[in-house]
Parts: sequence; structure tokens; C-alpha cells
Amino acid sequence: MILIADSGSTKTDWCLADHNRHIEFSTAGYNPCYSGGEKLFELISPNLPEGFNRNEVKKVAFYGAGVYEDKIESIRKTIQPLFPHAEINAAMDLTGAAQALLGRNGGFAAILGTGTNSCIYDGEKITHYIDSLGFMLGDEGSGGYMGKRLIGDYIRGYMPEDVRQQFEETYRLTGDQLIDRIYSDPMPNRYCASYARFLTGKCAGHEYLEQRIIRASFRDFFNHIVKHYPNYRQYTFNCVGSIGWIFRDRLTEIAGEFGMTTGNIICSPMEGLIKYHCGDTVSPRPTP
Repeated sequence: MILIADSGSTKTDWCLADHNRHIEFSTAGYNPCYSGGEKLFELISPNLPEGFNRNEVKKVAFYGAGVYEDKIESIRKTIQPLFPHAEINAAMDLTGAAQALLGRNGGFAAILGTGTNSCIYDGEKITHYIDSLGFMLGDEGSGGYMGKRLIGDYIRGYMPEDVRQQFEETYRLTGDQLIDRIYSDPMPNRYCASYARFLTGKCAGHEYLEQRIIRASFRDFFNHIVKHYPNYRQYTFNCVGSIGWIFRDRLTEIAGEFGMTTGNIICSPMEGLIKYHCGDTVSPRPTP
């Protein structure tokens, strides 16, 4: 049996899988850039299915945001005591996204969720990678990026009055309070990404939100990242993540502006990862 984890800053999806059964559950998110190994241990241990025998797990495939080379050994050491007979593998969530979207075929893969990531994948490994620079310096096109744009426009007074009134009614926070929360929150990327929900609320479809926030954020993603991949137009645009899925029609439109045909846009990589690791006949999940 294999334990697969798809871990983002907001949520971690888990699946215990073999060729005959899948047991799925979710926990809070984990990002090693913000939290230590003890947080990961606390996520796994109490959430395993009741009566489950840990000795049955022969492999753990942990994919996560922030799982850089210098974090992998720490993650392995944290997980190993829980599954003493398992081979522990850890990799960037981007590797998992590419495997879920493309399987063992090459192509372009992206993540648009709380954060952003992208790569060119050759069917086995990532061959070209442009750093998203994370929440503070980049992450264009992500939920965190859209949330930052919303909050910034609110504080600076750039929002149309009807949108501004709805924003105030929804959150009831002053500009100073918003700034204080962002700078004091232990995971400011996740906090800002939570404001992306406003885009699908009572003001959904407003021209300001559609053009200045959603489409502008996706154009920034293409202008600052995607178009800098060599010969990027030769690839289809494949994407996993809640933001890409929710706004897939706008994302498809912007991809077309940059000369890319859309391939797979999915919400979660889990079914694709099950297929990749277990050879199941399932397809990547088309709906949340």
C-alpha cells in the first residue's frame, strides 16, 4: 500500500491506495517554509483511519508546497517513524502536479492555488523551472496574489464604490487592521488567499473584479512567468489548483491571448497521482 499526500499551504489531501482500494482524507495544510516537522507529525498521526495498520504502508509519496531540496531530509525523518517499513519520498508539489496532469508524457504543467508554480516536464523529471518567487515577491495568478490586489485596492481607495461597500460589509476591517493581520499572520499567503472568495461572492461578475483582479492576475502570470519558457507556445497549457479550476474559463481565455491551447485544467491532482503510482484506470478528477 502507498500513502500519497498532496500538501498545500491551505489543505493537505491524503490517500491510502493500492490496486483494489482507496481511502482518502484531508487535513490542514503544511508548508515546511512556515512550519517545523512537528506540525507535519501532528497532521498525520491522529488522522489515520481507525484500525489502520501502519506496517502495511510500503511507500509514502509526499508532494508539498515549499518542499525544496533542503527540506526533504527533514520531512523523511518526520514521516519515517510513523511508517517504519515504508520507503519515504518527498518532492515539490510541482512534481506531483506534472505527474497528475501529464502522467509519463512531457509538457507544460502549472499550479494555480494559494500559490503559483510551473515547469516543463519531460515525462520523468522537471527539465525547466522558473521560480514563482513565492508570496512576497511573486506568485502571480494565485489566490494569494489576487487577495493582495483586492486588499491593496481597498486600502488605497481604488475599488468602485459598490464593490467597496460590499467588501466593508463582508469583512468589517479597516485598512490598518488588514495590514496588521497580514503582517502578524504566521501564514500571510494563506490569509490573503482567503480573500479570493470575495471574487465569487455577491459581487461576482463585476467588471472591476473580472478585469482588474482575475484577468489582470492571470496576465501577470503569463507575462512574468509563462512566456519566458523557451518555445512555450508549442505546449498545451495544463493546470491544477483551485484558482485555476474556479476561473478556468478566464484562464483559458488569457492562455489563448498568449497563443497557448488549453489542455487539462483540474482542481485536485489526487486521482492523477493514484493512476501514476498504482496504474489505476482512473482519470484526473474533473470536479472538486
